[in-house]
Amino acid sequence: MATRDLDDRTPILVGCGDVTDMTTPVDAGRSPFDLMAEAGRLALGDTGGTEVAEAIDTVAVLRLFVDSSPRFAATGLGSSTNPPRSIARRLGLNPQREIYTHVGGNMPQSLVNTFAQAIVEGSMRAALIVGGEALRTQLGVQRVGLDVSWAEDPGGEPELMGENRSGWSAHEEKHGLRAAIAFYPLFEQAIRGQRGHTVEQHLRSMAGLLEGFARVAADNPLATRRESMPAERLARVDADNRWIGFPYPRLMNANVFVDQASALIMTSVGEARSRGIPESNWVYLHGCADGHDHWHVSERENLYSSPAIRAGASLALEMAGIGVDELDHLDIYSCFPSAVEIACQELGLSEQDPRGLTVTGGLPYFGGPGNNYVTHAISGMMRRLRRAPGTFGLVTANGYYLTKHAFGVYSTRPVAGGWVREEPSRLQARLDALPKAEFTETPSGRAVIETYTVMYDRKAPVQGIVFGREQDSGRRFVANTPADRALLQDLVDREGLGRPGSVRTVDGSNLFTPDR
Repeated sequence: MATRDLDDRTPILVGCGDVTDMTTPVDAGRSPFDLMAEAGRLALGDTGGTEVAEAIDTVAVLRLFVDSSPRFAATGLGSSTNPPRSIARRLGLNPQREIYTHVGGNMPQSLVNTFAQAIVEGSMRAALIVGGEALRTQLGVQRVGLDVSWAEDPGGEPELMGENRSGWSAHEEKHGLRAAIAFYPLFEQAIRGQRGHTVEQHLRSMAGLLEGFARVAADNPLATRRESMPAERLARVDADNRWIGFPYPRLMNANVFVDQASALIMTSVGEARSRGIPESNWVYLHGCADGHDHWHVSERENLYSSPAIRAGASLALEMAGIGVDELDHLDIYSCFPSAVEIACQELGLSEQDPRGLTVTGGLPYFGGPGNNYVTHAISGMMRRLRRAPGTFGLVTANGYYLTKHAFGVYSTRPVAGGWVREEPSRLQARLDALPKAEFTETPSGRAVIETYTVMYDRKAPVQGIVFGREQDSGRRFVANTPADRALLQDLVDREGLGRPGSVRTVDGSNLFTPDR
């Protein structure tokens, strides 16, 4: 379709900007709001239009870790009472809507999907989507004890958007399951079991997968880790690549201690024309979808698949009118290897796909700035598509623990016909109807390990976490192992999947003791 025939309300992305700062000394480090404002200025300039800032009626900010996690709030640096207004003031914007998201790495893509619909409906003129973190500086300030405050009160109260519920159940939390570094190893071990790999075989497989991500990061000036990381290095466990949550050494975990920010500008075709934004800068959202798997990990039928990724990606591609083989560029959410492996399985992709699985380098090597990585991914995809007009790219997004998912199919090629998406609740109804695992909070008797992880401090194993099955009933349970270092080391040194043992409830928590 020729652009002159497009409906004026067709949604497009017209600007992007990214900031990565890993060198500024801690005592001169910038707040996340200053980093986000810089990314916003870059995005506004990237549009190539005139007075674009005047058109922006919506500013949306991705939730900061300091507002999400007691661990980061405890540093005492503070935050803004209204982050969207803090950014708007720095940029001289006067938006009608100020939006602050709830937690979720899915939220950047979900905002794009939601805002595209609002633009089509005429309820939104132009939006700035921005997010960022300054956890590198925050950690440094904390370590040296500098007197720094990032607290500010610009007035007003932002509109909140997204799912506002914990990603873990109280029962899971009781057994040490709250952080991503504990949940994702459970997925990984389940995948290993499904594939019939030994620990060593699977470690090499994960390293071979992530080698390609590190290679992309090495060539990306915006990446935080740009050193060469061949598979042999990623698979070698040593003092610099120690276990975090077995079977993941440090270099296979998302790198969150970064100072990064990114921003996107969305508007309509009609508004872009009126602002003189060159058509060469327009990127169309051809397909999109949002949906979540069963909310708590312990209730999912298995831990090596994702019905929401399979159905959501299929729906986004169907909306775009293309198949997975017609995609030219991919950015698969990559907080841990299991997230990539499951996405590849559900999309029908090879883990060594010659197109590559990332345009940035992924969360372990490009950087994992809290809830905002996918804003960088979309920004990187926009630049990739502009360099290769007419090609298509897919961005996948993931929140919590393979829980919340969002998808976007992009191209500089104009959308054919009107922009219409399926009501998201229809997909969610289909996902909610899928079976759940039979689960008990009070298991007893003989049982076997379904999947497990061993959590480490800086020196040694400290906690075993097990998803098991009662032998007689087949019901799943969550438990810890005894905190015996010899036993924990044995679960690392010898196969634990399928290992039998006994489970009992002690003071409200479950204890699984594997047979030796």
